[in-house]
Amino acid sequence: MRSFYSRAIVFSLIIIVGLLSALPNVLPTSTTQHLPSWFTDNTFKLGLDLSGGSHLLLQVDIDDLRLNDHQQLAEQITDALRKKRIFIQPISVSKSHLVITPKDPARLAEIKQLVRTFVKDPKGGLALFSLDDESNKLSITPTKLHSEKLTKDAVEHSLKVVRQRLNESGLVDPTITKQGSDGILVQLPGVDDPSYIRSLLGTTAKMTFHWAANAESSSVIKAQGMTEGEVYTLEERVSLEGQHIKDANLVFSQENGQPVVSFELDKEGARLFGEMTKNNIGRSLAIVLDDKVITAPVIRSVITGGRGEISGSFTVAEANELALLLRAGALPAPLNVIEERTVGPDLGSDSISMGITTGVIGAILVLIFMLGIYGSWGLIASLSLTLNIGLIFGVLGVLGATLTLPGIAGIILSIGMAVDANILINERIREETRRGKRALIALDAGFRRAYSTILDSNITSLIAISLLFMFGSGPVRGFAVAMAIGLITSMFTSISFTRLLMEWRVTKMPKQALLEISGIKSLDRLSNSKIDFMRGRFVGITASAILSLASIGLFFQPGLHYGIDFSGGTVMEVAAPNTDVEQLRQALQDKGFSQAAIQEFGDDDYYLVRLPMEGAEQVASGKTVEEIKSAVTDISAEASFPRVELVGPKVSDDFRDATILAIVFAGFGMLAYLWIRFEYHFALAATLTIGLDLTKTIGFFVLAGVEFNLTAVAALLALIGYSVNDKVVVFDRVRENLRLTPDKPMLELLNESITSTLTRTVFTSVTTFLALIPMAVAGGSAVASFALPMLFGIVIGTSSSVFIAAPIVFWMGQHRMRKGLSQLRPSAEEMQKKLDAIM
Repeated sequence: MRSFYSRAIVFSLIIIVGLLSALPNVLPTSTTQHLPSWFTDNTFKLGLDLSGGSHLLLQVDIDDLRLNDHQQLAEQITDALRKKRIFIQPISVSKSHLVITPKDPARLAEIKQLVRTFVKDPKGGLALFSLDDESNKLSITPTKLHSEKLTKDAVEHSLKVVRQRLNESGLVDPTITKQGSDGILVQLPGVDDPSYIRSLLGTTAKMTFHWAANAESSSVIKAQGMTEGEVYTLEERVSLEGQHIKDANLVFSQENGQPVVSFELDKEGARLFGEMTKNNIGRSLAIVLDDKVITAPVIRSVITGGRGEISGSFTVAEANELALLLRAGALPAPLNVIEERTVGPDLGSDSISMGITTGVIGAILVLIFMLGIYGSWGLIASLSLTLNIGLIFGVLGVLGATLTLPGIAGIILSIGMAVDANILINERIREETRRGKRALIALDAGFRRAYSTILDSNITSLIAISLLFMFGSGPVRGFAVAMAIGLITSMFTSISFTRLLMEWRVTKMPKQALLEISGIKSLDRLSNSKIDFMRGRFVGITASAILSLASIGLFFQPGLHYGIDFSGGTVMEVAAPNTDVEQLRQALQDKGFSQAAIQEFGDDDYYLVRLPMEGAEQVASGKTVEEIKSAVTDISAEASFPRVELVGPKVSDDFRDATILAIVFAGFGMLAYLWIRFEYHFALAATLTIGLDLTKTIGFFVLAGVEFNLTAVAALLALIGYSVNDKVVVFDRVRENLRLTPDKPMLELLNESITSTLTRTVFTSVTTFLALIPMAVAGGSAVASFALPMLFGIVIGTSSSVFIAAPIVFWMGQHRMRKGLSQLRPSAEEMQKKLDAIM
């Protein structure tokens, strides 16, 4: 009893802490404002698909970055060679390398020696560029290490600039994170029109000062002015970099009252500016922003103190934005938008309502089923499941995670799968009771026997989920996090809380009493009988192979209905009152969008507009979305756009590659784990069967016309976890029976193992099905790509464990026997006995 009470105290403390962590998420603001921040900060955030807002994925223009780096190096080398009186042709500069062609080939070795001083890493170590002299030319190529460091530094600097620009713009709590090697993800809650943000973040704000060209200027450039047709001839050499600007603000000119930008230089910049103006009185100094001349005043006197003004017929808004850009600093390279997703606040609130409703209904159906099957013992399982839900939200709060719509789907699925552990435990206890064991002994044996199965099945599921997190993006990662937390908390509640309550109840029973857990009598009779499942092994394998081959054929023709994540392009939900499809189609055709696919969607006057993949430049500018909005508002002034998604070619290609890698690695992960835990033929049987399950699910996607998007990928990986979970339960019983009766014929042993786990298989499938049905029926298009394939996958995954995986294990096991190999790895006890015998 001491162990019971100590466990009760420890588990109670963990549960209390978990539930208290979940509490701030449901308390009203009037209450939380009176509580300490360390407590109220334990809250999870709502994803943009639930709260509404915009999501922009920006990519640093690496080509432009490398070109600028090479141009700077070319200028340094040119200056140094000029001082040495070594004459060369203008250096050829590209994003991949530089080429120096000397006018006197005899001096190539001298040039190479000088260039070496510029390509060394100033911090020591290897050279930043490699040199290759051939055909009287010197080629300078950046090393891989230098290119990677250049990209990394540019992304880190861009993150700081983007964060400062958005913070100063007054947006509420933007989320800015690095994504991949050259991407920046910006999430903006509450912003349903990101066009201004596009402009703000798409402006490099690279500011330079150039003197107007004169007779003494050796190298000149042409620069466009602010008005059309206005062109300036400037010295190519940069006289002062914009990085020396310390501060900039909107002020009004004392001369004419027009808005101007007042700037202040740092100490070094003030010194350089003073010297520049002292030596060039009477010359025009052009202020160039992103290759455009803003203004080019004539210097009348020496300017000291490091202060100046930029005027240029600005509006107040334009001057204020320019000041903001200068304060935040220039981006090291342009940022291009490669993905944009926008969800209106109304659509977000509808998603929350739908997610909560379908989740609650699914949970209630599962709880009712457990109560109906196991009676009062089912109540303990139901309490465990309810507690599990509270702990999931508690962990989400502690982690400060973001809850998305797929995340809600993950929680609902984890509820269905969490029941599996409780069903395994109850069925194991019932088996021990039927063997005549007293209540406490049966309880202990049931938990011990169920423990390894629960551990194996959950770890295999977590392998698939972890890969989904590694290769997924945005909301799909939210699904992976929610599902992983659900699996881990369910292991804790089923093994600790459920056992604690069951032990407490058993202690109230007479010592010699048997523990009676009800079930379904017809299933019990089946489980106690000898069903020859393996008799249908040839039919099962043949039918499965035919269906899988047919599904592969469907994959190629007519093919999957790819969503925007994989096909790229633009998808917009349009609410245009008092219109019809033909009006909308004509309006878009008039704007040049004849390729737009339009379908009625949801309520009246509600449409889904799709446009095929566009080039990276169109995606970066966002011009397509603005033109569509303009066309729609021309025919319906009250039109709104609840959802906008714009995906460029790079993103769709990356998603496709990540999906393939995730599924392949999931297969290898399962194979490796099951190989370690069982034997290679068990692992291979499970992996091959999962491959057959996946191909048939792909066929379902084609026949049902379900869109294949990132949510569908989440369904496939969740299905891998679920399917292998089911197979592990059967394999675990096979392993157990092999160790008890190693001489029994394999066919008979497999039939007994499948039959004895039949009740658990049926119950788990039913509960998972019940948890997902409300989402599939009422979840809408947002989760249809997850819920519908999962329902199909549950049926396929359950049946394949019996009719596909078991026969493959049998045939491969027969092959091992002919080679004189054992069916299982030696257990720890067997290894110890062998060691004892040797000693």
